[in-house]
Amino acid sequence: MSIDPLTLAAILAMGAVTYLTRFAGFWLVRRLTLRGRLAAALEAVPGAILISVIAPAAFATGIAESAAAAAALGVALLRGPMLLAVAASVAAVLLLRAVL
Repeated sequence: MSIDPLTLAAILAMGAVTYLTRFAGFWLVRRLTLRGRLAAALEAVPGAILISVIAPAAFATGIAESAAAAAALGVALLRGPMLLAVAASVAAVLLLRAVL
């Protein structure tokens, strides 16, 4: 198997750009004082990302994925930690796919 140098260069460049954008975001946020609406908006980002990933799977696929979305929604409504919502979703999908 051979690796195309152009493909490898593209992958490395994309990785570098991704890393730089993340680093720039952390660097910028550390230098800002977050108050009010901006702080509230940034605190809502993880939940918004979770919903944007889960919602299409909940409506476009089977019962296991819909149950996973319901589990994540339940944890979110109870104000549970994001990690618990993800773990509950994964457990629901694994259990229902094994059963069904």
